[in-house]
Amino acid sequence: MSTTEQGKAHLLVVDDDNRIRSLLKTYLSKYNYRITTAPNAVKVRRLFKTLTFDLVVLDIMMPGEDGISLTRFIHETSAIPVLLLTARGEASERIDGLRAGADDYLSKPFEPEELLLRIAAILRRQHTHTHDGSMLNFGPWQFTPATGELTGPHGRVALTDNETRLLGALAKRPGEAFNRLALARDSAVAERSVDVQMARLRRKIEENQRHPQFLQTVRGEGYRLLARHTTEQNSS
Repeated sequence: MSTTEQGKAHLLVVDDDNRIRSLLKTYLSKYNYRITTAPNAVKVRRLFKTLTFDLVVLDIMMPGEDGISLTRFIHETSAIPVLLLTARGEASERIDGLRAGADDYLSKPFEPEELLLRIAAILRRQHTHTHDGSMLNFGPWQFTPATGELTGPHGRVALTDNETRLLGALAKRPGEAFNRLALARDSAVAERSVDVQMARLRRKIEENQRHPQFLQTVRGEGYRLLARHTTEQNSS
């Protein structure tokens, strides 16, 4: 069954606390979301073999495999966005989550309405792009800002929501350097995590990350994307 078959986004809520899972399922279901829950990483890995999801709400602190490791698994095997729930909200924990591929985080305790708004924002960025046919070429890569799709020699590349938005911000004016503050403002990526997201993008795009050819650092100015605009052509 498709995640949008009934017009509802399908969310996976992962938390080892039965009460929290039940409360979130009840609350989010009221807002037309389809909810599946799991108490641990073992169950999540099983669910991923048979179901597809639009977003995962994932607690970091779980017995057995923790949320950081599970986020890494989700990111490496799909393009599904992840919103992390963290009990401590420490900077190191948030950075570890972003580095593993998370798109956003929320510290416990939180207001259910804030979780609802963050979920809606992530899904809106994922699904409401307007395809205008414009794309950028750089080396063997093609990026379509309107859809957030990056393709390369081996087909489509899975990008997280943060990576897509950061690449999209750079793509607005190819060749121009953007400082971290400007990139954070244009992409809605936290300023302190811009470097982390850029490093992750380079791992996916650059053959030599120490001497990047396309995602370049401009000393004293920031980052730039060396690319050129083209118009998408129909091909068989």
